[in-house]
Amino acid sequence: MIMFDQSRRLSEPLRWGRREKSAVAAVLAVLALALVGLGAYALTSGAPARSDCVEVTFASTLGGARLHACGSRARRMCASGAFPGIEQELRVACRRAGFPFTPPS
Repeated sequence: MIMFDQSRRLSEPLRWGRREKSAVAAVLAVLALALVGLGAYALTSGAPARSDCVEVTFASTLGGARLHACGSRARRMCASGAFPGIEQELRVACRRAGFPFTPPS
């Protein structure tokens, strides 16, 4: 099959017509709307942070462990002092939540 004027077509830059420009504009508009929608969802979803929660992450036998409590349970946890090895981290977390920390005796 003989291709007429192939070298001329290959040497010329592509021409963007009205249809191509409209298609690219539509794709960009949909992408911008999707990003705005995702941003609005990210800003409005999720529960607000509670100020009466105590959370401590510490090294454990199988890797990292997490100690988490809120409200009266957090108050009891801070008052008990029954967590050897993480007293300093627990003291900081209890102070941040506004609970008194009782060191183990």
